[in-house]
This record gives sequence, structure tokens and C-alpha cells, in this order.
Amino acid sequence: MANAGQKITAGGAIFPRLKALGVDYVFANSGTDFPPIIEGLAEAAASGQELPQALVIPHEHAAMGMAHGFYLMSGRAQAVMLHTNVGLANGAIGAINAACEHVPVLLMSGRTPVTEGGRFGARTVPIGWGQEMRDQAALVRESCKWENELRFPEQVGPLLDRAHAIAHSTPKGPVYLSLPREVLCEKVDADHLDAPSSMQPAVAAPDPKAIARAAAWIAEARHPLIIAQRGAGDEKSFAAFAGWAQEWGIAVSSWWATHLAIATDHPCHVGADPGPWLAQADLVVILDSLAPWWPDQHRLNPNARVINIGPDPLFSRFPTRTFRSDISIAGENALTIPALIDAMQDLPRDPEALKPRRKKLADASGEHQRQLRNAAAADNAKGITKAWISQCLSDALEGKDSAVFSELGSILGTLHRRDHGSWFQEPHSGGLGWSFPAALGAKLARPDRICVATMGDGSYMFANPTACHQIAEALQLPILVIILNNEEWGAVRQSVAGLYPDGFAAKANEMPLTALKPSPDFCMTAGASRAWTRRVEKPGELPAAIDEALAAVARGRLALLDVKTLPG
Repeated sequence: MANAGQKITAGGAIFPRLKALGVDYVFANSGTDFPPIIEGLAEAAASGQELPQALVIPHEHAAMGMAHGFYLMSGRAQAVMLHTNVGLANGAIGAINAACEHVPVLLMSGRTPVTEGGRFGARTVPIGWGQEMRDQAALVRESCKWENELRFPEQVGPLLDRAHAIAHSTPKGPVYLSLPREVLCEKVDADHLDAPSSMQPAVAAPDPKAIARAAAWIAEARHPLIIAQRGAGDEKSFAAFAGWAQEWGIAVSSWWATHLAIATDHPCHVGADPGPWLAQADLVVILDSLAPWWPDQHRLNPNARVINIGPDPLFSRFPTRTFRSDISIAGENALTIPALIDAMQDLPRDPEALKPRRKKLADASGEHQRQLRNAAAADNAKGITKAWISQCLSDALEGKDSAVFSELGSILGTLHRRDHGSWFQEPHSGGLGWSFPAALGAKLARPDRICVATMGDGSYMFANPTACHQIAEALQLPILVIILNNEEWGAVRQSVAGLYPDGFAAKANEMPLTALKPSPDFCMTAGASRAWTRRVEKPGELPAAIDEALAAVARGRLALLDVKTLPG
């Protein structure tokens, strides 16, 4: 056993234990609570000890976004370490995003010393008083599955084991541990820091009886519909899901999808709008979908049966979610989807009845794709639209291994996506500034993959772009950033126009509280960190600009396109 008989500080013990748990990176923004941690890192480096890589991330929101993106590519939770209450406050939006998407993150922050003297690690500078809180964990408690405080140095290993296991348990999510400086300065035995974890995650598998009942209902249905928002599990279950939908002729809608569940050109993919299919469906499977339709716009067939499937099929974290659920199946999608497919293998089916159903879906899917492509080409007569950007990006990425992180940016469907893990949209929690750092984290996890972040101009500003560009240059993470710059809060304008289509705001030359003018020179922001940049204002310029940007990425530089975009 390594480190036998050795004593190190509790702060120095954190990184070795994280390494034993399989953590590769700690995204850190350090502060005055970090001296014992930094000293421990330096001591480990001097002795040649292997630890997770400590990355200096100059803004907490970026640290959380990178951990989020890394998990989406790797399936493994990483650690984020922040500075007391102020750093935790900056990271809270990232915790909200991760919680909403069931993304595990090991979140830690220091806690200001509670002693004013007489103990090693006690307060030394005024912020030791100014950063004290009665309940620091309250900043993220509602977004974390578990939270605790390190009270004794010997708890480092057991509490990190517990945090890691709970974060990876069904449903996954972030966890939080606060780290008082006095405790970090105390000594602890290093004997067992490299031992296997003392606690394993609880991974939920579906109830076989519920699976059998759901399988029978799906097999009996004449007009089945699946609404999928958060993907179809892992790579294996993703492929199986596509084959199963085709075999049984099941319509699949990607309403407000944050993950790809099925290829956009799959013959059973009917697009983002579930409305026409929902009205005639006699069975609806809600696959891991927080909000599967818009209650004021879409009407569920009152005679339809409804099945909710997912890690938390009723989304218990959310106080109000009253979508019907005649069968609720809890379990990891990578386990539930294969179980459902297996349960249907021997059920009776009428091949002749399925043929016209498959043809109807394939015709509808093909027509939907044609309409999207025609609209993308036609709608940009007055300038560059989101649809045209999405179409041009789709063409440029054709045949390339890529992942797109869209935040009020490119449009799924117009942008073709076919592979597992190739599409991610902003979490439904709406914590802006997500896509840029998430794409950086994804690139860190998969250096061989093209990672693209598309976002509105407001989202780009929320991402703390100076910090993100510094990270990209420092860590050599060449990604493509496309800003859809319409000089406004487009989502806010659309919301107002949706509620008050004939109101004063909709008719105003400039809607109040939505303009982002004058637009900063985003190319200069990126150029400060030596990125390749270009401003694009005409539709015809865009395809070549994207190709040149991707060529710059291939040469190892972050590329940014600031695209002047029409409202909408």
C-alpha cells in the first residue's frame, strides 16, 4: 500500500483520493482557503505522485460548464473546486444546469475560517470575516443531491467516496462538500488514500412488471408516439432504439431536445413538433422528457395511454409537473430501453399492418426534411437566419466526427445530427453562458472530436468570454464558436410576441428591455487570446467562412465567427 505511515494535510489528501475514484481533472478557481491544498499539490509533484490534473479556470461558471461538457463526452463525473461563498455563488448557475440535466459533478468550495486566532489556518485577512455565512451550502442546496461539510481531517476519504457514489447514483446529479480551512490544515494518515472506493453507486434498473405492461401497450398501439428530450441512453442503447423504432413503426419527436435520441433523418423521426402526432396518438411514451409538450399549444388525445420513462420519470425535483403517467418506469435509459426492446421481441405483431405505418412515417419525415432545407435557403433573402446558419454548419460537418453544443443557436433538424453524443442543447434550467465552456470541457475529454459551440450574442456575453478564450488558449482546446448575433435578447422578444401578438411591444420599432446595442466587437474579444476570427454579414459568405474556421480549428486554433443574424 502506497504512503504507508505517512501523514499529510487534509487539504493535500483530497487530490490523491479523487485520483483513486477515477477523477481525471479538477477545475479550480483558488482563493485564500486553498493554501493547504496548493501545498499538498506541490508536495505530490515533488515526490512524483500521480494526481488528477489541477486546471486553473479563471471563472467559476466556466469551471462548472467544463465539468458538464466533460461528463457528456466521457460519462465520468469530474471535480470542481471553488473559493468560499463567493466562488460558490458564481458556480451556482452551473449547479442548477447540472441538476436539471442529471449531470454528476463533485462540487467543493472552501469555507472561511471560523476561528479568529489560536489555531493554524485561522483568519488572517479581512475577507475571513467578510466571507462568513450562516449557511453557505444554501447557495446550492436545492441543486445538489447531497451536501456536507468536512469537520474532521480523517473524513476526507469517506466523504469523497460518499459524494462520488451519490453523484453517480440514479438519478445522477451534482453533490457539494464545503471545506473549512482549519480542517484542511490538519494532518491525516495517507495510508488508504489509494484504496478502492468504499461505496458504490446505486444504479436503478426498471421494474420487470412495468416493462412487460409497457411493452404490451406499445405492441397493441396503432398510432404510437415517443417524445424524447434527453437522448436514448448510451451508444449501444441509442443504436438499438433507432432499430426498434423502425421495426415497430413508432413516430419519434424531438421536442426541445437537449440530447440526440435518434438521427434527424431517421425515417421515424417526425421533427421537433409533436402536435399533429400527439392529437392522433393512442399511446405516448415520454422518454426522459421534463416538458414533453406545450400544454397551451398541444393537445393530447384524451383516449391515449401515457408512459413516462427515465432515471426520474416523474421529475420529482420540480414542484409542478402534472403530465399524465399511466405507467412510470424508473431506471437508467441505457438499461430501460434494451429491457423494453427485449420484452417486445416475442409479442405478436402484424407485419402487413406495420408496412403502411412505416411508409407514412418515412414520407412525413422526408417531407419535413425537405421543408426545413427549402426554408433555410428561402428565408435568408433579407439577411442571415438561424436556419441558414444551421444548414451551412450541417453541410460543413457532414461526414466529420463532431459534437455541437447549441445555446439559443443552431436548430436541430435543419442541422443534421446522426451519432450518439453529437448534439446538446442548453439545459431547460436556462442558466446562460453554458455552451462555450461545455464545448471546451467536451474537447478536453475528446481531443479527436470537432466540438462546436453555437450561441446567441447574449449567451456569449454570459459565458464570460474573456475567461473562456483564455482557457482555450492555455489548455490548447481548439473549438469552433459561432455567435448568432441579432443584437437582442431574441428569446425574450419571442416570448413577449407569443403572449401579446397584437400588443404595443410587438408593434414597437424596438421592443423594451430586449436590445443589446451597440454590439461589442466580439472578434476583438477572441483576438485578444490569439483566436482565428471573422465577422460574417452576407448569407453567401457563410459556407466558405465556416470551412475556413474549421480549417483553423484543425490547425489547433480556436475559431470564432461573429455572424450578423436576423431577429428570430
